[in-house]
Amino acid sequence: MQVAITARHGNIRPELREYITRKSEKLVRYLDQVSEIDVTLEFEGERVTVEMLVEIEGYHTIVAQVEGEDAGATFDRTLHKMEHQVHRYKEKIRDHRRDRPVGEIAQVAEPDESDSSEPAS
Repeated sequence: MQVAITARHGNIRPELREYITRKSEKLVRYLDQVSEIDVTLEFEGERVTVEMLVEIEGYHTIVAQVEGEDAGATFDRTLHKMEHQVHRYKEKIRDHRRDRPVGEIAQVAEPDESDSSEPAS
């Protein structure tokens, strides 16, 4: 998985860059289908806008954007927002219905006792 960090109209301290990378990589813990994460920090005077794009297996992108005063705190709020969206996406794609009853699944998983080889008499 790749984490790309971009700064517009300003610079990012190396400590903040490392922090963003470390925290962003934890999104894979929630959804293992994450292929790429793009974080963009845009500085406009005293304000900073943090935009995070999470690409899921190359065909779906989730976007979160927050504006604030401090780059680190704004990133944390953006990450929290992204985690919430990833959880919602994961629940949406999960199939909550079962095609077969649980008892039937258990029978398929257990070997049938009548099929076991019996010792010859």
